[in-house]
Amino acid sequence: MEILKAVNLSKNYGEGSTRVEALKDVSFSINKGEFISVVGPSGSGKSTLLNLLGALDLPSSGKVSIDGRALFTMKEKELSIFRRRNIGFIFQAYNLVPELNVEENIILPILLDYKKPDGEYIDELLKVLGLSDRRQHLPSQLSGGQQQRVAIGRALAARPAIVLADEPTGNLDSKNSREVINLMRLSVERYNQTLIMITHNQNYASFADRVFSVEDGMVTELGGVAV
Repeated sequence: MEILKAVNLSKNYGEGSTRVEALKDVSFSINKGEFISVVGPSGSGKSTLLNLLGALDLPSSGKVSIDGRALFTMKEKELSIFRRRNIGFIFQAYNLVPELNVEENIILPILLDYKKPDGEYIDELLKVLGLSDRRQHLPSQLSGGQQQRVAIGRALAARPAIVLADEPTGNLDSKNSREVINLMRLSVERYNQTLIMITHNQNYASFADRVFSVEDGMVTELGGVAV
């Protein structure tokens, strides 16, 4: 079942001689439960693509729909609520709240939506992420790998339609990076989650069901199929 669709998506910066085409007429669709890796050189448009898919930025032209809802036709408040409920974000920098413990950081998006967390599901997430014995710890008391696991838990806590991960292993050593990638693969399999991940590491990209390459603003599915 299709969960995300991008149609003729373009993003330009600047005007005239300084105009930069960050994305050029990109179209593709992603099904529920797919793990997508996005690879490409620095400055190729990977993060621009992810920001547009997550409605963190507006396109110059084109459309993105998630679960049948067109993102850029919504008003700002409606889009903010939709994003909070339907899109999970995992960033390279973790972005945890230092004053909140592990469990509080994970359930924060749910509380911001004025909803009651599913205690059983949160307990399961903590167990799957290997954080059950760290639930009362502050971020400063955790390793980098543990902090990234908290960020994964936070992204999954509200059971979003899609999770977007921007270089989630960028600040981690090789051992922690492999563990984080394995956990993300597990989230796809265990919770039928849809995950789109930017990575500079071709080995980690191979964990995905499909791999998109971004270069000079063009997106190609590796295997030779333009998307």
